[in-house]
Amino acid sequence: MFDFALVLAQEALNVGKMGVGIGMGLVILGAGLGIGRIGSAAVDAIARQPEASGTISTQMLISAALIEGATVIALILMLILG
Repeated sequence: MFDFALVLAQEALNVGKMGVGIGMGLVILGAGLGIGRIGSAAVDAIARQPEASGTISTQMLISAALIEGATVIALILMLILG
């Protein structure tokens, strides 16, 4: 009976690690999609108003950096907690 409990406890740990891996994949996927949408919107905006390209590019880079920062924090937390 005790051996069975140990086996179940080890399997529960493995499932938790699998959950961390899935969570990391979702975080990276979400960040990639978000940055892709920012880039797409910036290119569309620059195509409409080429004279505002400097401002648009700056805002795009700041937004992408914020998304990357949140992604890195999420990945570090998953590594620590997982």
